[in-house]
Amino acid sequence: MSKRRYTVADFEPHIPKSGGIISTIANRVGCDWTTAKRFIDGSPTLATMYADECESVLDMAESVLIKSIQSGDTQDAKWLLSKKGKGRGFGDAVEVSGPGGGEITLTVKYESRHNSTETT
Repeated sequence: MSKRRYTVADFEPHIPKSGGIISTIANRVGCDWTTAKRFIDGSPTLATMYADECESVLDMAESVLIKSIQSGDTQDAKWLLSKKGKGRGFGDAVEVSGPGGGEITLTVKYESRHNSTETT
């Protein structure tokens, strides 16, 4: 039984509208996931097409998110601010600094039954 030989051209028409899902591309071409992944990673043309498809899915998701926020969904608005609004003071992370934004000095004290040591 001979194995089918694939070419870059076999994959090109199947990347658009795949959502960037390798198994979808593989099923469309008629090969296994590993073969599709190897071809995409090994061809600059396919890699660019695949990256573009993945970016278009992110654009679509952002579009849905923006529409949700425009319709008044405060949870989505808070989520977007926590991810993209960090430069404006929004976010989930807590930053800790010393006086005037400087360094913090920590003192750790290790104790045992036999002796104690202090490290700064």
